[in-house]
Amino acid sequence: MYVSDCIDINAKGHLTIGGADTVELAEKFGTPAYVLDEDEIRKNCRAFVKSIDDNYNGNGLALYASKALCCKEMCRIVKDEGMGLDVVSGGELFTALSVDFPAEKICFHGNNKTYSELVYAVDSGVGRVIVDNITELETLNKIAAEKNKKVRILLRIKPGIDAHTHDFIKTGQIDSKFGFAIETGEAIEAVRLALASSNIDLSGLHCHIGSQIFELDPFELAAKVMLDFMLLVKNKTGAELSELNLGGGFGIKYLSSDSPRPFTEYMERVSKVVKAYAGELGLKVPFIYIEPGRSIVGAAGITLYTVGAVKTIPNVRTYVSIDGGMGDNPRYILYQADYEIVCANKANRERDFVATVAGKCCESGDLIQENTKIQRVQPCDILAVLSTGAYNYSMASNYNRIPRPPIVMVQNGKARLAVKGETYEDIVRNDI
Repeated sequence: MYVSDCIDINAKGHLTIGGADTVELAEKFGTPAYVLDEDEIRKNCRAFVKSIDDNYNGNGLALYASKALCCKEMCRIVKDEGMGLDVVSGGELFTALSVDFPAEKICFHGNNKTYSELVYAVDSGVGRVIVDNITELETLNKIAAEKNKKVRILLRIKPGIDAHTHDFIKTGQIDSKFGFAIETGEAIEAVRLALASSNIDLSGLHCHIGSQIFELDPFELAAKVMLDFMLLVKNKTGAELSELNLGGGFGIKYLSSDSPRPFTEYMERVSKVVKAYAGELGLKVPFIYIEPGRSIVGAAGITLYTVGAVKTIPNVRTYVSIDGGMGDNPRYILYQADYEIVCANKANRERDFVATVAGKCCESGDLIQENTKIQRVQPCDILAVLSTGAYNYSMASNYNRIPRPPIVMVQNGKARLAVKGETYEDIVRNDI
């Protein structure tokens, strides 16, 4: 019925997540609140780890893309489930290391890593730095030389694939701020420079074609393009690169009508392409990395709100105002992202009331969804926005000086705080 197996309705007619009554969660932890089902997250982690074993005979590593949701508890869960970690900032790296995440299983991404972040990465001994541009490559080599270290890297390559997704989340085409383009010759020049750098160990290549992708063909094509480029590298330089990171971007269900392909099907089909095409090209099958993020936490999370005013403008629309908004979920104002919304305390009733769910920020565009069907609501009802586990807490802000909500983790029907909600004191903590 709903977008995730962890969402259900109990005998009271209340929405549940992981067996926990969301109305009771709202009473206990307040609203807004992010709520995630730990069992669902762990199930997804294990499935990705198993897929590496099944499809690549264990010759690979699934990396959790922590930008989807980064906090200490998520790093602990991922560590416990045997995954690696993809970080994109010094803050994400610090979070991971603060819970003793193995540095050698961390890949450090980013299109404009600062000097201090690169120093931090080298000092921490991260497993791979994903190098995005020549300036970064030269800076990293200099830092490594000063510290008498050799740093293992992957070069981020743009395979030129149209991923059929939102323009803002396409990252594999030539016109992108990320990586080196093959067509222009800059990618092979970056390879040559990396191979000539005294304190750089070029282990392989990385690509990422975008996010929230439902089709499988773009992933298969990207794998072939990358293997073609690995052959070009071998022919031009004599170096046979041993690692290939195929990125992430697997789509999830935001609406019941969405039909993403099972990631197990992605893993099976792409692995067949990698193994067969590498054989055709006379290359060894590389060590494979993948970077699931949204597909691990997205549908495992919801956000709970309390309804405030319900305002009907005759012959125009009805606004249902909530006690959160773009500060805790900016994806609608950024991407016009789709969501399903349920009145948690009336979940067993039909969703036959058309409303626009509006946030509390002083901003006309602060909306969560427009003209969407929900149950008929009134002030003090609890609304649940589904599939908000990814890129909601991560992108949250203190716009209008509104504190960010807590993260509640549910396991076996029992709830606990994973991240405390902010207070007004937190808002002014760094003010002078």
